[in-house]
Parts: sequence; structure tokens; C-alpha cells
Amino acid sequence: MLRAGTALADISPKLGEELGGYPHYPRNNTGIHDPLYAACLYIDNGGMEIAIVTLDLLFFSKKHVLEVRRRVEVAGGIPGKNIMISTSHTHSGPWASGRLDIESLEAGKQQNPEYISFLTNQIVNTVLAAKKGSFEAEIATGVGVCGAESGVGGNRRLIGGPYDPLVSVIAVRDVAGDVRGVFANYTLHPTFIHEWSTDVTADYPCYMRRQINEMAPKAVFGFAQGASGNQSSRYYRKSEDYDEAERVGRLLGKAAFQVVENAKWKNSADIRVASSDIELELRDFGSAEELKRRLDDAAAQYKELFQKYGDSCNREEYYLWQNANLKVLGLEDQLGYVLMREKGVRIELCDDEVPVEIQVIRIGDTCIVGAPGEIFVEYALYVKAMAGYPIVIFNELANGCLPGYLYTPEALEFGGYETDTSMLAPEFGRHLVDQILDTVEKVR
Repeated sequence: MLRAGTALADISPKLGEELGGYPHYPRNNTGIHDPLYAACLYIDNGGMEIAIVTLDLLFFSKKHVLEVRRRVEVAGGIPGKNIMISTSHTHSGPWASGRLDIESLEAGKQQNPEYISFLTNQIVNTVLAAKKGSFEAEIATGVGVCGAESGVGGNRRLIGGPYDPLVSVIAVRDVAGDVRGVFANYTLHPTFIHEWSTDVTADYPCYMRRQINEMAPKAVFGFAQGASGNQSSRYYRKSEDYDEAERVGRLLGKAAFQVVENAKWKNSADIRVASSDIELELRDFGSAEELKRRLDDAAAQYKELFQKYGDSCNREEYYLWQNANLKVLGLEDQLGYVLMREKGVRIELCDDEVPVEIQVIRIGDTCIVGAPGEIFVEYALYVKAMAGYPIVIFNELANGCLPGYLYTPEALEFGGYETDTSMLAPEFGRHLVDQILDTVEKVR
């Protein structure tokens, strides 16, 4: 008989806490629109126990993951290697990692140790509570669809470009038939609430949670982000506000619960876990002098476009100057990396995340892949196609971060904010995917 447990803990920060997500626009918390949560799904098949943790945060550093695993293993007996921790990637939550933007690096900004201590305690307690409160259970996994056909989102670099519309779900229920946990994965940046806001919010996953809780009041909801490095609502949203976040979140929540309603429940499952490490590969950005010249040119172009279209209400004209602005921000970051390295300044988001960990958990015929960083969707689509399982759930920002977006070599040729701000070498994505598929074979 399978046993499962679920638990939830509030991880919202205090007033005044610096918010991540838009590092070029410093913001501090002035209120909580909706709480941020750590959610845990614990599963034990009698021979193997695992814990899947989701956090309503932008990033969660690998060094914190290792600390949580160590403490849980000591206090609760769950092997650290069997714990996967990933984030929703909300852009309206506190920092829990290093950062890459030049302003923060030059200012020497650090994570708030008081919040990190509170956060890690909450996560540890949530995992232990899920195990302690475990019950005889049945499990179901499945996928639904919600994408461009519902006006939800897609590729933010290329209209109509590659995207992943699958809503992937792991659910558990007790012997009375009550759904006790719904853990969903979807590939879409939570950026309906933008830099204009100083409130804490989980963004659209907040409304997914509300939708699920209305349909299954006893269920703990957890949200893990898919490979959304180049996926957002940029060209698909009707507005940038809570109304639009609610529209999208409730659509996704309904799609997730439809999977639960149509599920084939099982009271047993083979569970296997494997992990592997890969070394980080970084880019050569060239000289500071060349970067300064390119930055001056980009800044001049942005100034010209903003003067011409800055007050325009036309979305196409807005994108002209906004994309030019992103180009400037990317080049500023590149220059910052070079200057910081020349000065010997430690970059946490790079140095605290090595070696890069790949983790794979198999539950029956469902394969869950965990990889750190903001990953372009093409890589996840390839893994899903080649892994050889009916259901493959790809959790990005799992067990750590990466120093920038994991882009494709093709994207580097085209350029743009994601490639401009990344310290990663263009060949690293291919090597990471190879490592993922090798790790998948270990759980077959």
C-alpha cells in the first residue's frame, strides 16, 4: 500500500523585504496581495520514500537546497538525494539566491540572512510535517492542455514560436476518496504582475491554487515551473494586472483538475531516483572596451525609440522601445560580469551553484526531471520526446540556479535579453540535455 503526505507553510516575507524578479527596478515589499507558500508532497511505497517540494519564489540557491536536505535527513530520515526542491519563479517574492544584474553586484547586495533562516526552517518543517501526517493513499498522474487556444501564453521571443501547452499533474487521495494533494507543472513566466508592483504575490499560480481549493478543499496545491526561459505572456496577455493573472490561473487550475477528475488511481507505484552532476561552462564576453562601445550604441538607439514611442499606447510601438531597453540592460550586465571578474568579485549565482545537479524521479510510468536555471523550452521538448515515458514532467529551477538563461545556440545568433544576460556558454545546453537523458536511463 502506498502512503502519501502533504503539507503547506507560509513563506511570505516581512514588510520592507527586497523583492526579486525585476533587478533593474529595485522594489521593497509594501504589502502581501496573496501569501507565498512552500508545499510538500511526500510519497512512500514501502521501499522508497521521496519528497517533492515547490516554493513560491523566483530562485532558491543550491546551497540552501543542500542545507534543507541535510536537516530533513537527520530529523526525518528521508534521504537527501530523494528530495527535489523547485520554484514557481514568481517575480514578486523575496530573493533567496545570488543575482547577476550589474547594479546589485556593484552595490554588493546580499540575501537577507534573517529571511533565509526563516525560509529554510519553514521548508524543513513542511517536509517533516508531510511525512508525519502521511496516510494510506492512491496516486494519479496525467497531463492536460491549456495554451494559445485559450489565450494563455507562449513564446516571448518569437510569436508562434516553440512552446509547451501541457499542464502536468501529480495528485494523491486518501482511502475515503478525498483529494489531498495536487502538484502541477506549467511552462509560463509568472509575470502578469510587473515591476510597477511592490506587493508580494505568487502571480497566476495563486489563482490556480484558489481554483483547485474550490474544487478540492482538502488538497494542498504545489506549483513547479516548466522550461519557461523563453516563455511568457508578453504577446498573448490582454493586460498586465491581477484580473488577467486570475483569468489565466483559473483556466490552468481547471485544466489541472480535469486531469484529476479523469485520472486512473493506483495504490502502488515503483519509485526510483537518480542524480548526476555536470560542470558549468561559461562564455567569453570579450573585452570591456568592446562591450562599452556596444552599450553606447544600444543606449543611443533606445533613447531614440523611447523619445519617439515612449508615450504611445500602441503595443507594437511599445515593444520597439521596450525590446531596445532590454538590449541595454543585457549589455550592462555583460559589462558588469567582465568588470566584476577583473576585480575578483565573487558572483554568488555562479559560484554557489556548482556543480550543476540533474535529478530524475520515476513514479510508475511518470518521469520527473529536475534541472536548475531558466531553460529554453526547446530543451524540455526534446527531453520529453526522447525520454521514452508516457508522461515526462520537466521542473526547471530545481535544486538550484544557473548564472543566466540556458538558451539555444540559434537564439544566440538572433540575440536578445535572454542571451545578452546569460553567462552560460552556447554548448552548455546540449551537454546538459545529454546528461539529463543519461540520468533518465538510470531510473528505467
